[in-house]
Amino acid sequence: MRPSRDHLRSTVREHLGERDALSEVLDPDSPGLVLQEEEVSGAVRLPQDEVRSPTLRAKLLDAGHRPVKTVTATVPPGTEPHIVGVHLVLEQDGRVLLGRRHPDSAYAGGMWHVLAGHCEYEAATACLVREAHEEAGLVLGADDLTLVHTVHAVDRPGAPPRIQLFFHARAWEGTPELREPDKTVAWQYWDIDDLPDAIVPYTRTAIEGIRAGRPYTEMGWSR
Repeated sequence: MRPSRDHLRSTVREHLGERDALSEVLDPDSPGLVLQEEEVSGAVRLPQDEVRSPTLRAKLLDAGHRPVKTVTATVPPGTEPHIVGVHLVLEQDGRVLLGRRHPDSAYAGGMWHVLAGHCEYEAATACLVREAHEEAGLVLGADDLTLVHTVHAVDRPGAPPRIQLFFHARAWEGTPELREPDKTVAWQYWDIDDLPDAIVPYTRTAIEGIRAGRPYTEMGWSR
């Protein structure tokens, strides 16, 4: 299947690591560019002139894309990049909103989870506002979000560490809709004291931590 332009822009962003460079790399009138799965699997954040994949470099050049300036990373030696996830704790009458993940999801298929997403090049609250609207049609204001719990987790040895941020929404507009049925097959409010058995483990841990007044949890780390 030919990738959509939005998918392509997202893929190239992973290779370039600079959102502003997309306007230079993918001009709306530029020729089409097709990427193979092996060219995007495990992609890292690189500026175009540091892309080492011969096929990707050839396709970028053949499509008429000129190199962009190199941005030197300022990550201190010995540090490890983290994936940042944002999560919505939406409570109503003592119940919390959970979505059932599609059975074919690569992660936690068929399990219940709060509305969540991964940060792109954006503030965490802006990401959650965007994800809430894209996934469920909910309208949030960044000023109505309060950080109530953080989970610092690693799933398994060698896996990228993750920072999972849980935000409570004081106000919102709309009723949850199934806008991405390939990801979420149902929305349901659950009694916060009677959560489903099939819930993502760190989500349960976070909700229990919020109820207990704990602001932080570590999971998966060897001490």
